[in-house]
Amino acid sequence: MAIHCRLSTILGIKRIKMAELVRMSSVSKTTINAMYHDRVKKIDYSVLDRICKALDCSVGDLIKYVPDEDENDSSK
Repeated sequence: MAIHCRLSTILGIKRIKMAELVRMSSVSKTTINAMYHDRVKKIDYSVLDRICKALDCSVGDLIKYVPDEDENDSSK
């Protein structure tokens, strides 16, 4: 997949535990856990809004686009 969630990196930098983010954002533990482990398939705008407000970051900080390697290899 070309879209990655960087929540674990951001929490590590800010030294915030997942449980603390759950309290700060009112987002479910299940959703935070899925995002932390980059296993989330879809995210509601309201969830992104609450997490970004709690972490004082932008959506671009939280979500990263990484092109697939085979898309960039024009020699194939």
